[in-house]
Amino acid sequence: MSAARTRILAAAALLSATLTILSAPLAMPALAFLFKPLTTLLVIAHAWPRGRELPALRRAVLAGLLLSLMGDVALLWPESGFLTGLLSFLLAHLAYLHAFTRVRPLASWWPAFAAYALLAGSILAALWPGVPAPLRAPVAVYVTCLAAMAAQAAVLGWRARGTDAAARSALLALGGALFVCSDALLATHRFAVALPWSGLLILSTYWTAQWCIASWLAPPGPKDE
Repeated sequence: MSAARTRILAAAALLSATLTILSAPLAMPALAFLFKPLTTLLVIAHAWPRGRELPALRRAVLAGLLLSLMGDVALLWPESGFLTGLLSFLLAHLAYLHAFTRVRPLASWWPAFAAYALLAGSILAALWPGVPAPLRAPVAVYVTCLAAMAAQAAVLGWRARGTDAAARSALLALGGALFVCSDALLATHRFAVALPWSGLLILSTYWTAQWCIASWLAPPGPKDE
């Protein structure tokens, strides 16, 4: 039942994400207003029955997903909702970081943090001239939190090698990396140069990242189904 449910949710999320992405080239914004939140809700539905053996950790991941949903809705209005969306996703990354540090201490594998610090600094340096002055501080804080979240996800992926959680933790590390990729593409499109197929690139990496993070939670056992 659990595997079948996952396949159904994955198929529904893929369809919903596709309709969201097509809303721009089809000039049908109503599709985005309906299916963008729905896609994230389907990721939340995937996460909901998982991780019940660690309720505090599960609550933190679900909080991150719900905050992401708020950010998705805010960014349906790209200009007026940008700061609200930025704050929502910043809090989502902090919620994820809280969950990840319940498993391993923060920065307990320093190469991950060094690599993401270098990457984040490079992205900020490249985009900085195009970031409006009032947004520079919020963007810098956001990038710092995003990089820390992704780096801690990599810590868990590295430390879980050879354990029962290895596959799920590898997915988590991939999710963190894809989140950075998605936001780097979004920032490039907004502050530097318009990207072709921006919706496809940004949203496909974003929802894949969220699915990977949700999949890090342990699947329900027979008693939980």
